[in-house]
Amino acid sequence: MFYTAFLIGLFGSFHCIGMCGPIAMALPVRQGNIYSLLINRLLYNLGRTITYSAIGIVFGLIGEGFSLAGSQRFVSIGAGIMILLMVLLPPRITQKFYLLKPAYDFTNFLKKKFGPLFRSKSQFATFFIGILNGFLPCGLVYIALAGAIASGSPVNGMMYMFMFGLGTIPMLFAVSVAGNFIGINLRRKVNKVIIPIFMVVLGTLFILRGMNLGIPYISPNLQDGKGMTKMEMKH
Repeated sequence: MFYTAFLIGLFGSFHCIGMCGPIAMALPVRQGNIYSLLINRLLYNLGRTITYSAIGIVFGLIGEGFSLAGSQRFVSIGAGIMILLMVLLPPRITQKFYLLKPAYDFTNFLKKKFGPLFRSKSQFATFFIGILNGFLPCGLVYIALAGAIASGSPVNGMMYMFMFGLGTIPMLFAVSVAGNFIGINLRRKVNKVIIPIFMVVLGTLFILRGMNLGIPYISPNLQDGKGMTKMEMKH
């Protein structure tokens, strides 16, 4: 399922332009050649990806607990249902999950940490901005974390979120280097049409994965209590 994580990041990065794009375009950089700029932007995206991977370890560990309890497939089904609800429910309901007071407080805390880093023009500061950026509350990250839990282990959770981070890099890297070159109409079309369709497909895949239908790569048999994939062998 790692390919789904990459696709979440890749398609969802159109959404990221609106959320993280301003930060990416405002990144500090020393006056220098194009190579210095490219390294600067790569460090920022590397920082985000490292944070996602670290969070993936934690949520993968949670998923491992469910797996050892023989509940991994139910977690996969639950994650799929959650993704589908985020698409089908009206925004006035889903936004309540993002605007909780703890999320506000944590976001304000991060904003205070961003200030000194943006005043610095060192490569380290840009890298650390990426690290902090990865902790910002984001609905797209929540979707990826559902996949990290369903992965069933800390290593798989880390790899799932790493692939998600890699998927977000092409678009945010381009925006941070070339500016906001993608038209608002295209972004709206992607956010309103393409991303919801992809989320429905993804949610359906998670549900099928948990149903143990014996379909290779889509709905393999999951061994209860071990969270491992069991393939039927024909002799």
